[in-house]
Amino acid sequence: MYEDALNTYRRTTFFTAEPLKLVILCYKGAVNSLRLAKEAYERGEYETKAKALQKTLDIIHELDSSLDMKKGGAIAVNLRNLYHFMTKALIEADLKRDVKMFDRIASLLEELESAWEAAGRSLAAAGTEGDAAEERPRLDAGALRAAPVRAWNA
Repeated sequence: MYEDALNTYRRTTFFTAEPLKLVILCYKGAVNSLRLAKEAYERGEYETKAKALQKTLDIIHELDSSLDMKKGGAIAVNLRNLYHFMTKALIEADLKRDVKMFDRIASLLEELESAWEAAGRSLAAAGTEGDAAEERPRLDAGALRAAPVRAWNA
């Protein structure tokens, strides 16, 4: 019963979240699923690993497909390239049984999550200084500015 209530709460939180919170929830979910995939692989639970890895790939795909390439400009292009890199690297890592790559991609996802959280804080601060509600900035891919992201090579 507790598990049902918790799942209902999680679904409600997800479906009613603001776009920025939703992006951050996606990053958290991808990292958690990727860590679960690594742990399951190390325990020899290959079905659990496969499901968790697929969930991570699904989340990355959803993040990629939600990019607004017109409004996001170069940042959206860079994010798309990162998402494609992560997808390819995770599939190759799974085929080669390279779970260290899972950690590298999880770190990259955590960096992106931190960058979006920082962008949200900046927007919130800018929004509280505005005179009118309609002047408050809205978050889109273009709002994420020069996030510190390391280059990764597969």
